[in-house]
Amino acid sequence: MSGLQINLSPLKEPLGFIKILQWVAAIFSFATCGGFKGKTSFKASCPGQTKNETIEAAFAYPFRLNQVSLHETATQDPPCDVTWSSYFLIGDFSSSAQFYVTFAVLVFLYCIAALVLYIGYMNLYRESRKIPFTDFVITLIAAFLWLVSTSAWAKAVTDIKMTTGENLIGQIDSCNNKGVQCSSGSVTNMGSLNVSVIFGFLNMILWGGNAWFVYKETSLHGQSNVSTHGAGTVAPPTGM
Repeated sequence: MSGLQINLSPLKEPLGFIKILQWVAAIFSFATCGGFKGKTSFKASCPGQTKNETIEAAFAYPFRLNQVSLHETATQDPPCDVTWSSYFLIGDFSSSAQFYVTFAVLVFLYCIAALVLYIGYMNLYRESRKIPFTDFVITLIAAFLWLVSTSAWAKAVTDIKMTTGENLIGQIDSCNNKGVQCSSGSVTNMGSLNVSVIFGFLNMILWGGNAWFVYKETSLHGQSNVSTHGAGTVAPPTGM
């Protein structure tokens, strides 16, 4: 087996350069999703009172909203004689979020390993038949899983926005009883979650596009070239 031979030239080729882009895109994917922290709130108007009370709930990754309870911001007795902490947000989106983040972290680690292989052991990579083929199969699987995980996460982001936004008040029985009037408050901007979805689909494009360049390193590409050239060869005429 050949030893370590540092060579940065593969990074100038599509095979290595796209791998760097995949590495960076994976970082943005799990960072924008896994690092999110948000808060949603609304105003509650109690009978006989002119001051509106603020009721809020804080949520974050992995978005188990059904475990997030409401609480009042005031320190005195519960506003409107309602035990707001007995109410929880609706929905558990942890499966989609954790699948997306876990896969992004695994891709991040694989990109590091692949870059080390390209930079230090490119001679071994191109001399072997199994390593490029394995890289090609992993690339195809990764492109497919990016599509699956990002699609599921995009649906979850839409539901999270609905649950913590316009549908929040309708989920609370006390807002329709006892003369308590609730009005929309504020919710944390979820731009970073939108960015995570964008990077998810960007990753899918990068991995799908890079499959061609990885395929060119496999023996399958060499065999197809040989068969193509062989099919166009005309046999010389035989003598009489």
